[in-house]
Amino acid sequence: MLNFPEFLEFSVSPIFDYAVDWLLRNFSFIFDFITLVIATMFNTLEIALNFVPWWVYIIGLFYVAYKQYNIKTGFMLSGLLLLIGVFGFWEMMIYTLVIVIISVIVSILIGLPVGIMMAKSDKLEAILKPVLDMMQTMPSFVYLIPAIMLFGLGKVPAVFATTIYAIPPLIRLTYLGISNVDEEVIEAGQSFGSNPRQMLFKIELPQALSTIMTGINQTTMMAMAMVVISSMIGAEGLGKEVLTAIDRLKVGDGFQAGFAVVFLAIILDRILQGSTKKVGGEH
Repeated sequence: MLNFPEFLEFSVSPIFDYAVDWLLRNFSFIFDFITLVIATMFNTLEIALNFVPWWVYIIGLFYVAYKQYNIKTGFMLSGLLLLIGVFGFWEMMIYTLVIVIISVIVSILIGLPVGIMMAKSDKLEAILKPVLDMMQTMPSFVYLIPAIMLFGLGKVPAVFATTIYAIPPLIRLTYLGISNVDEEVIEAGQSFGSNPRQMLFKIELPQALSTIMTGINQTTMMAMAMVVISSMIGAEGLGKEVLTAIDRLKVGDGFQAGFAVVFLAIILDRILQGSTKKVGGEH
């Protein structure tokens, strides 16, 4: 008999179901508050981004890319942004960008301190490393389940799922940057009587800034990768256009929306890479 014996089988799913039910019964007010905060941030940022004329984005992107790279890259990136508008996805691009921006901001607020503490504490490092391994190997669709259970459908669970999915690279690279600061630099700071706070803000963080910026870049790309998946829980934006095209078997519409996602990802990646190189050059 080659099949696995049934008497050894055990399901852990009831444990997770009970945990979610317990959280909702006892801490629903916390999730309501988080929903209110994220929804307010989202609506405010979306209104602000939509208030700016489209041509200002084109010109601004060209200027930034020209300063970071060269005039050729400026034309390329501003051209890609223009194509998103030509495809008819400008408003959806803004919606997607808002999800990415909020997710990255929350990831920075959480991931940066956690990465620093992880570099300072061997015990915390031992605890968090397997957790981060699990988070990075977990199928992205799984993050939609707690998001729906805790926040329902729409933009709030999309931001929540995107943040959880995108945060591990920032934590890891912050930890790596702080851990790899040159020992001689650390000793020099200590010899001049720097306290732990001064060591962190004046020596360790500046030295690790290039690595941390790379972490922010990776987190942003992970957030972009979650765009299409988050549309499955009611999020609007470019991801919904891809999902709708799949449902209706419209190949052309799917490719067009997919290209818009790729164009936005390329723009964000190049701008963040340019910022990382600039930071690295200053140090």
